[in-house]
Amino acid sequence: MASLTQSLPLGAPARPRLKRLADDLGISVVLSAWAAVLITLIDGRPGELYRQMVYSMCIGLIAVLLIDAVRLQFWDDPVRRRRFMLPFLALVVLSAPFAHYSGCVLGEFILGAGWAPLRDYPGRMHVQMILFSLLGICATFLLIMNRERIARIQAERGEARARAETIGRQAAQAQLRLLQAQIEPHMLFNTLANLQGLIAIDPGRAATMLDQLIQYLRATLGATRAESTTLGEEFAAIEAYLGLMAVRMGPRLAYGCSLPAALRGARLPPMLLQPLVENAIVHGLEPALDGGAIRIEARTRDGQLEITVADSGCGLQAAADGHGHDHGHGQTGGHGIGIATTRERLQALYGERAALTLAPGSPHGTLACLTLPLEPA
Repeated sequence: MASLTQSLPLGAPARPRLKRLADDLGISVVLSAWAAVLITLIDGRPGELYRQMVYSMCIGLIAVLLIDAVRLQFWDDPVRRRRFMLPFLALVVLSAPFAHYSGCVLGEFILGAGWAPLRDYPGRMHVQMILFSLLGICATFLLIMNRERIARIQAERGEARARAETIGRQAAQAQLRLLQAQIEPHMLFNTLANLQGLIAIDPGRAATMLDQLIQYLRATLGATRAESTTLGEEFAAIEAYLGLMAVRMGPRLAYGCSLPAALRGARLPPMLLQPLVENAIVHGLEPALDGGAIRIEARTRDGQLEITVADSGCGLQAAADGHGHDHGHGQTGGHGIGIATTRERLQALYGERAALTLAPGSPHGTLACLTLPLEPA
């Protein structure tokens, strides 16, 4: 009986007591059936299987009803469980003769036979069957309590996994916000530095640039604090940024955006296109004597969202030779803060389901291709 007490669960599964009792009765039925088969094989009388089955079922169900009703009442409370340990063990032992006699009486009633009075009940064979019933009761409750212990461990593991996933999501969100925070000041510092230079040499263009900057900030500040945005909002922010750059570069910059109406509601992380467009202008078009053009297009391909940023600027090789200061267009791998940060964000959000590639444009320039899962609004 020491094993019985050691296998008791530290905490019961969070299920209704009636449901737990019904499950325990089901286990009792299975074990009682096996006990009836074993007794029949030992006696060597196959014709008695049905009779033994009735008796075993009655004994087992009575024992489980008696013990389990008390166990479920007291066992879930650890304080009451410690006080109840010795009485519970006594109940298990005493339940064997009670359940055996009551089960025999109930079985004989079901089979239509008369039952012996209680004074004629004790006997050597009855004592052996009582001990056999006690073993069966202990085996039943060992199985019941071990099953509840396994269920409790599985529930705790499930809760631990849920907590770990929550912590992982929070860490990923914190990482994404940190990566995003690296992009925002990078663009603003560049713009403010150019604005400062224009104030001295061309106050009119400086005022126009300041107006465009205000429009850009209105279009982006709300989105940059959100966890996701729509492709329509992202394109609106890019168009505001390109309008700001057009003031700075004048006729040296031509641009266009192509966004199908069906994709305007697609979800994606905010400020995902900003570093690609900024790299195309700062390291592709501005170093070119005549400037150039940039075009941003969105489409679907093989069930994924594909966004391309194509410029007609210096190109990857020219940037690698020193024109672009190796700040994003410098190599196909993209070692600049904008490209590297975008790749880190994609990896944190989508893993292998998203990619950012850089390739030479045709006939010159650079083509940045962003592929990520299509998430409709």
